[in-house]
Amino acid sequence: MEDPRARKVISGGLDYLAFNQHKLGHWTAQGRYPTAMTALAGLAFLSEGSTTTQGKYSENIRRAVDYIVRQSRPNGLIGDPVRDDRYTYGHGFSMLFLSQVLGDEEDEDRRAELVDVLTRAVQFTGQAQTQAGGWGYVSAKDGGGFDEGSTTITQVQGLRGCRNAGIPVPKEIIDKAVQYIKDCTLPEGGVQYSSKGGGGRPAITAAAIACLFNAGQYDNDLVPRMLKYCEQNLTSDSRNSYGHWHYAHFYYSQVQYREGGERWERYRNEVQAKLIREATEVKIGDKTGVEWTQGYVGPIYTTALNLVILQLDNACLPIYQR
Repeated sequence: MEDPRARKVISGGLDYLAFNQHKLGHWTAQGRYPTAMTALAGLAFLSEGSTTTQGKYSENIRRAVDYIVRQSRPNGLIGDPVRDDRYTYGHGFSMLFLSQVLGDEEDEDRRAELVDVLTRAVQFTGQAQTQAGGWGYVSAKDGGGFDEGSTTITQVQGLRGCRNAGIPVPKEIIDKAVQYIKDCTLPEGGVQYSSKGGGGRPAITAAAIACLFNAGQYDNDLVPRMLKYCEQNLTSDSRNSYGHWHYAHFYYSQVQYREGGERWERYRNEVQAKLIREATEVKIGDKTGVEWTQGYVGPIYTTALNLVILQLDNACLPIYQR
């Protein structure tokens, strides 16, 4: 049974995001990362059940879609490489957000536009992949072949969302990414920061499991080891995630939700209690909203991630469904 306190916090958080949407349709993290923040806020609204045509936040979603579509470059990149020094995040999250919107889009012209944007985005992602099979903060060409785990996960989830929505995604791109994750997994189950090393990271490991699930690797022999590593390092209240608790649990909650049953219920109740406890009431216009200020990127980022976690049971996003 849903905790009424959670419903109040979720509603307040969504209202907070709606209130802080810029006139052009985007959000930022203290002036940075507009594409990534807009896609994540959009996912939070979609998780509530609103669409581009229905629901309390339909206008917010439409404006977010409009903004992200405008960020599509001729080469397929979704984002602004001048304003965003880590444009791969925004690109990946935008693919994920737009692919979740595409399934419900009924307007033929807008649907064709989304298909075009996503098709070119997939092509850009394929060209941006490193020889090792991962992705860095920028394309392989711009970044000299540097790769790291968190941006790799973002690309794979975006690609999976596109494939589910009917956008052609070359199998070899996914296969290389899955192999990259395998190559970065240490004997104890932790996934290291990069193909070049950096030690096991709980947050990236949680994201990697979600990534393998998205890639259809449910029976991968690495998954049990990775799950055990996360269980040891990512309790619902653990700070052992290199300062990235909300990022880690954004993905770890997806893993737990996919597992279902008592495991999910126990995890959900613990995380829900923590997020209710940490929510901060703020004045938004003539009413009260809710934000989360923990985290190093800023309240828009943290609030959007937490709202997705808290609304997984709604099962509104195809990418996160069991």
